[in-house]
Amino acid sequence: MRFLMMHRLDETRPEAWNPSQEFIEKMGAFIQEAVDSGVLITAEGVHPSVKGSLVRRAGRKVTVTDGPFTETKEVIGGFALINAKDRAEAVAFAASYAELFDEVEVEVRQVVEFDEIPG
Repeated sequence: MRFLMMHRLDETRPEAWNPSQEFIEKMGAFIQEAVDSGVLITAEGVHPSVKGSLVRRAGRKVTVTDGPFTETKEVIGGFALINAKDRAEAVAFAASYAELFDEVEVEVRQVVEFDEIPG
């Protein structure tokens, strides 16, 4: 099964967007181990919301709001797509991932596979 992990960071904390060399090395080692074990499919960090846009549709109206997104303090800081045998294993991997950060929230969601869709 594939799972998407999205980590949220407090956008008001500048250090969350400017990682130390120590953090970069820890993250690099973690990612390499996850790739070597076959768990990690891909992972990327994203820029702060000031460099993003939010597209909303309500009825026939589409609105675009350029960042930063002032209505929220915590924003997506990155994502990873992983292989796991079940949600418990994905959550355990997410917990190990969260250990790399001082403060983070990681959401874990199972990816819908084509063979799960009726039709």
